[in-house]
Amino acid sequence: MNNEIWKAYSHGMAAALQEGGVHVSAMLLRTYRQLDLSDSEAMLLLQIMVYMEADMNDFPTPEELAERMGLTGREVGQMLGRLMKDDFLTIDEYVDIGTGMQSERYNWTGWLLKAAALTAELKRETKKAERQPLKPQAVSSSDLFSVFEQEFGRLLSPIECETISGWLDHDRYTDEIIRFALKEAVFAGKLSLRYIDRILIEWSRNRVTNADEARAHAQKFRGGRG
Repeated sequence: MNNEIWKAYSHGMAAALQEGGVHVSAMLLRTYRQLDLSDSEAMLLLQIMVYMEADMNDFPTPEELAERMGLTGREVGQMLGRLMKDDFLTIDEYVDIGTGMQSERYNWTGWLLKAAALTAELKRETKKAERQPLKPQAVSSSDLFSVFEQEFGRLLSPIECETISGWLDHDRYTDEIIRFALKEAVFAGKLSLRYIDRILIEWSRNRVTNADEARAHAQKFRGGRG
C-alpha cells in the first residue's frame, strides 16, 4: 500500500471512528427473514437504532427516516404501523431528566425477543437432528422471557434478553434450571441477572442438572433439611 492510499485509508478510518457506531447482534441479521421482516423493514429498524445510538435522537420522525432510506413518509409510516402491530417495535413514554418534559422513544426489544426465541428454537432443532433428543423443555424461550418480565415487573432490556439467550444457547442451561434460579433470586430478594448468573454458575460447578437437584442444593446451602 503506497503512502497516498495509506493516508486516505487512515483519514477514512479516523472519520468513521469519530462518527460513532452501532452494535447490531448477528442474531438479528440471521433471523429477520424467518421472522417475516422485509429487507426494508429490517433496514428501518436498523436506522432507528442508528438515530438513537449514534445521532442521539430517540424518536426520529417518519420524514427523517424516509429521507435517510430514500422512501416517502407514507411508506415509512405504513412500515412503522406494521412493526408496532406485530410487536417488533413499541413506543415508550418517559420524563426527560434534563427538561422535566414527557417524551417518547422507540423500543426494539420486541424484535430482539422474537429473534432470540427463534434462534434458541433453531439450535434445539439442530441438536435434535444431530443426536438423541434430551428431556423435552417445559416451556418455550418466549415463555421464559415472559416469566422474567413478570417477576421483574417490567420489560426486559435488549442486553438482558441477550444474557438469557446466552444461558440457553452458549451455557446450555435448561429452561427448568433457569426458572428455578429465578425463583431462588426472588426468594433471596435479589432480582438481578448478575445474581441469577452466579446461582447458575454455582450449580454448574456442583453438577446440578435439574430442579430437584437444585432444590436439594439450595436447601443444603441455607442449612435446611432435604
